[in-house]
Amino acid sequence: MIIQKTREEIELMRESALVVSRTLGMLASEIKPGITTLHLDKMAEEYIREQKAVPGFLGLYDFPNTLCMSPNAQVVHGVPNSTPLVEGDIISIDCGAIKEGFYGDHAYTFGVGEISEETKKLLQVTKESLYKGIEEFKAGNRVGDVGFAIQKYCEDHGYGVVRELVGHGLGKKMHEDPEMPNYGQRGRGKKFVEGMVVAIEPMINMGTKRIKQLKDGWTILTADGKPSAHFEHNVAIVDGKPELLSTFKYIYEALGIQSDEEDNFRAQK
Repeated sequence: MIIQKTREEIELMRESALVVSRTLGMLASEIKPGITTLHLDKMAEEYIREQKAVPGFLGLYDFPNTLCMSPNAQVVHGVPNSTPLVEGDIISIDCGAIKEGFYGDHAYTFGVGEISEETKKLLQVTKESLYKGIEEFKAGNRVGDVGFAIQKYCEDHGYGVVRELVGHGLGKKMHEDPEMPNYGQRGRGKKFVEGMVVAIEPMINMGTKRIKQLKDGWTILTADGKPSAHFEHNVAIVDGKPELLSTFKYIYEALGIQSDEEDNFRAQK
């Protein structure tokens, strides 16, 4: 069942999302060769609690940490550890927080030092596909419209679109209806209505779409060992149109990046 949110609830969810946005921004300047994902995880937990919020992933389904940290061929759900990152790695950081009873949950894939041009393109296309999907998240459209937009854009660039892992509705629970696949057919699936809030999150592989799971019960890897990228935003339908609750602006400020990619999806003042 889809749980529509009131304007007041959407504003509370924006605050939860911004806790995550600021946390990812704080981490952005710390990601460099030699640092461990476990160290970044501890920093994130402290920072989330300083914002009078609670880590959303810690203990969820018995997950042991604050962040899902997935380097290189890991797609999602990687468990932080003491292995240092090295030059040329990429690292997907998925973060959640609970504030005023609502979840924020989004992700960004970072380069560690200088990364290859081939990998830069994977990250760029994956992030661009996120906004292609968000454009379709509007009243009257359907789940398949978002999935089709993401799938077509990524497959046109020769990438594999993961099938087994999907985006989702978001609210007082981390995972609400509807499921939001990154593939699909136009006009199929549940219809979008005013007040919906979802997490849209392309998980895109440089090679095959196929995946496998490590024995830790969490970490998902590409089946061919090639890199994977993951970007995620929280989006609400307000006045029939998609409105971002999360933002990458804190990441871009930390990294000195100029971007207007979010301009079409910001709240109208």
